[in-house]
Amino acid sequence: MNTTTWSVEGMTCQHCVNAVTEEVTAIHGVTAVVVDLEAGQVTVTSEDALTVSDVAAAIDEAGYVLITS
Repeated sequence: MNTTTWSVEGMTCQHCVNAVTEEVTAIHGVTAVVVDLEAGQVTVTSEDALTVSDVAAAIDEAGYVLITS
């Protein structure tokens, strides 16, 4: 199992949590998603390492921005 924490910009409420959780969970191999609204972070556990592009695409689909730098 791999666990990675990603910073996400724009999340402010429970709707944001639900949207991000739904989109990131849809990535093949993801087994758990935990969103920390206050910290602006998403912790993802997956069977294999995820690519930045896969996570960024899911976050974008949810309507938010993955901070990569």
